Amino acid sequence: MHIGEVFLLLGGSLAVTAFARWRGWPAPLLVMGVAFIVSVVPVVPAIEVDGELVLTLVLPPLLYSAALDVTYLNFRRSIRQIRRLGVFLPIATAAAVGLVVWLIAPSLGLPLALLIGAIVAPSDAVSAAAVGRKLGLPRRVMTVISGESLVNDATSITLFRTFAAIVAGATVTWLDGIGSFVIAVVVGTGLGLVIGWLVTLLRTRLDDPVVLGTVSLLIPFAAYAIAERLGGSGVLAVVAAGILIGYHAPKTSYATRQQERPIWQSIDVLLEGLVFALIGLQLSPAVLDVLASPLGLWANLGIAGVVLATVIVVRILWVFGGYALSRRIGEWLAPVWARRGRRYHVEPKLAPKELAVISWAGMRGVVTLATATAIPAMAGDPTAASTVFLIAFVVTVGTLLLQSTTLPVLIRRLGVVADDERDQDRKEIQAVLRRSSTAGLAYVEERREEWRERFGAELADEVIGRFEKRIRADAAKTRQLENEAEAPPVVSHAEFAELSRHWIAARRAVLLEERDAGHLNEEVMRELFFALDAEELALDSRAAVRADARGELP
Repeated sequence: MHIGEVFLLLGGSLAVTAFARWRGWPAPLLVMGVAFIVSVVPVVPAIEVDGELVLTLVLPPLLYSAALDVTYLNFRRSIRQIRRLGVFLPIATAAAVGLVVWLIAPSLGLPLALLIGAIVAPSDAVSAAAVGRKLGLPRRVMTVISGESLVNDATSITLFRTFAAIVAGATVTWLDGIGSFVIAVVVGTGLGLVIGWLVTLLRTRLDDPVVLGTVSLLIPFAAYAIAERLGGSGVLAVVAAGILIGYHAPKTSYATRQQERPIWQSIDVLLEGLVFALIGLQLSPAVLDVLASPLGLWANLGIAGVVLATVIVVRILWVFGGYALSRRIGEWLAPVWARRGRRYHVEPKLAPKELAVISWAGMRGVVTLATATAIPAMAGDPTAASTVFLIAFVVTVGTLLLQSTTLPVLIRRLGVVADDERDQDRKEIQAVLRRSSTAGLAYVEERREEWRERFGAELADEVIGRFEKRIRADAAKTRQLENEAEAPPVVSHAEFAELSRHWIAARRAVLLEERDAGHLNEEVMRELFFALDAEELALDSRAAVRADARGELP
């Protein structure tokens, strides 16, 4: 693929995505459909796609961006559900799909059938998360869906590479496969945590948003490449680094956080559009190869339909059955551990309607399609590779069409809302605002004597009094006071702005303390941090405007 073709694909997919978002349509499906129509135009040249290149250059930044938004504390609370769905469900799905494909199409062989299972095993939370945020799903449900999609990518890619090696002719035993999986998990997770820790040290000591933003762009590629080089899971390395960096993001400067967020949102839109455009372009030659295969098009479509049904049914059974079994085991072990003086943490309770939403949020996406594109380089038979690609395509499109379009209806019909969490969030916010106001007043009082010595008692008391009014006022009153007449010229704008920054820093410190103590949900803390960041950004913007008006450097 030439650089010009890449830019054409990026531009075209972005234009289609923008139109789909404007109309409220599923952008991935529209991008893929338009790309397929373009691919059948005679004057459009065929584009060769390197699947490994897609996995190396597209998957890491998408995973890293998603991991940055994961709340670590919620992730830890839901670790049992995430582990069951992110590790064991892909294994069960790969085994079930492999067995079904082998039984209905034995000519494909068991290794290739299991490879198909590994490709269609991982769910993609992008669509489900978008729907969930829009409709206000409970945080505990969103955490399970998002956390699962990050972990299951590593499981599925490890399975994919194991079965791909077998298909390519390598001799791999089950013991080798288990050993490779354990090494991939340990090395990948460990390396990701090390990289995340080092980057966090850099981000808390360097106040240069441009440099830190550039470093952020390099992190997913570095973590993925180094982990793969060491025999670990690049996916887990990226996820571990992203979660750790996201957890410590509030300790960095507000300018860094304000700059990174839109960057990663833009990258997500570009890369997801690129992947679905590439898949759409590859569909036409894949269909032609399938037509020439011994099974023919309709038999392959039949296999794909059976795989789609298997994927959906296995997920539903696993979500309900695994949860019931885990709760039963937890209720049995809790008193046993209590008699030994230890506490067993029973899995958090989920209502049946919440389990129904989780079981139906199993749409396939980028990882399934990206691994499918890597098949031609690994399987010697192009016809078999096209069969695998067609199955992956049908499963992805089928789940997106069926589940992403009906999930909002299911959520509304079942009434799965976060009313209890909203009440709890409201109480947490009220408690934190009271504490932050106290901290702000304490800081102002600490500076009173210093300001009295510098500017005189009358002027210092007047200025500090203004801050006390701002602290006690609501947000609207605060903005009104900030736009009122400027302070007397004896106190410079820079000094007044400095006091404002310290006041904001005091409130940030309270939020971090409450988060670390477990009194404030991390998502709520991030929303409050975003509001404080906006305050500080407005403060700096006003300072820059005043400096520019005076002909000074800001």
